[in-house]
Amino acid sequence: MPKASIIGAGIGGIATAIRLAVKGYSVEVFEANDYPGGKLTEIQQDGFRFDAGPSLLTMPQYIDELFRLAGKDPSRFFSYQRLYIICKYFYEDGSRITAYADEEKFINKVNQITGEGKALRQYIYKSSRIYELTNQIFLQRSLDQPKTFFTWDAFKSLLHFGEIDTFRTMHQANNQFFTDKRLQQYADRYATYNGSNPYQAPATLNVIPHLEQHFGAYFPKGGMYQITNCLVELAKSLGVKFRYRSKVDEIVLRDKKAVGIKVNGAIIDADIVISNMDVWFTYHKLLVQYPKYQPKKILSQERSSSALIFYWGIKKQFPELDLHNIFFSSDYKAEFEYMWKKQTIYHDPTVYINITSKFKPDDAPPDCENWFVMINVPANKGQNWDKFIADARGNIIKKLSRILQVGIAELIVSESILDPRSIESRTSSYQGSIYGTSSNSRYAAFLRHANRSSKIKNLYFCGGSVHPGGGIPLCLLSAKIVSELIG
Repeated sequence: MPKASIIGAGIGGIATAIRLAVKGYSVEVFEANDYPGGKLTEIQQDGFRFDAGPSLLTMPQYIDELFRLAGKDPSRFFSYQRLYIICKYFYEDGSRITAYADEEKFINKVNQITGEGKALRQYIYKSSRIYELTNQIFLQRSLDQPKTFFTWDAFKSLLHFGEIDTFRTMHQANNQFFTDKRLQQYADRYATYNGSNPYQAPATLNVIPHLEQHFGAYFPKGGMYQITNCLVELAKSLGVKFRYRSKVDEIVLRDKKAVGIKVNGAIIDADIVISNMDVWFTYHKLLVQYPKYQPKKILSQERSSSALIFYWGIKKQFPELDLHNIFFSSDYKAEFEYMWKKQTIYHDPTVYINITSKFKPDDAPPDCENWFVMINVPANKGQNWDKFIADARGNIIKKLSRILQVGIAELIVSESILDPRSIESRTSSYQGSIYGTSSNSRYAAFLRHANRSSKIKNLYFCGGSVHPGGGIPLCLLSAKIVSELIG
């Protein structure tokens, strides 16, 4: 039985382990932490439970597919519900827009508030069209394989290349779709789904709303961390072994071929090695003795944004809030300029609040709520984060207190904080970037690291820092691509 060693128990690594086990591999997953999941973990404190990282589930069919590959009925092991409301948007002028999952209801609501229902319908169609032209070739397959580009899907994409909208930025496209600034902000915010800047990222990223609006947004029973728990149990049922507190020190090479890994001084032989570790750290820590193999151009690319997250236990319930809530900045362009050009945090940041106790009441004590409060921030380049955090905390509290018309500071009874430094140290994400490299150029999608090494045989890569990108669905697709490359 061939042996596979996987470095990192993030969601991409777990999914790859499942797929290889189904193919007949003996699989071991080595994780430096004492828990699985990478960013997809949880925090419990003072009677509150928080999903620590990703808070939105889309494309759950990719999770279901893993169970079906193993011959199991996914509904017996992992369940989720489709959201009636995808997100609630709050603006500084006092207006509010509710993004309903029902497309017609959402369009009608937007039309009532802005008069631009027709424009929203066209925007939604454009998003679906970009998905139709990019899904099979750019998301489902490896881009380093020539045969990928000799298919009908590839021909169709090239034939309609202009419709993919690579030559405008997201904001340029959205500015032409909508005259209402609130809708421009709504559309621009999707750039943050992969840690990018809508004023630089190509309008191709307007594919993202389709994943949410058409395929739906969901809440897993038990919270997002149940994704990790269920997939780990599935992997174990297939014979996958998880080795926690097992930091990998080196990928062992012989004759330009990966033949194993070194853990705590011991060499563990393997027929193939898959790194779910950030690709930057894979080369700079695990292959540091082989600088000639480093893809320097790829590794020098601009990193994605990071996040500053406050996990607040709130001693009050807010009926006007839902599972997902966005409080927009009054000046979106200035916010991104501060983040990307000045490498700091704007005094009026856009604030995202996730409240899982809306759907899972035991995530908070009675009459309380668990607030996952996040703002997008620059990657860690040595800034004064202690000052940034103190200033941002005060600005967030003032903003939320003003819009919700209640003193938020007095309601916080529990708090912990995750910043770019701790994201990097806990998840080995270089500079604390959440999505690997940014997509702030029209060619960024083609410049992500491939899912296998072009210079080292039997070395593969999965997870958010490589093709096709960050976020749960794309990490799961990276696992699928790796398993198909391995054959």
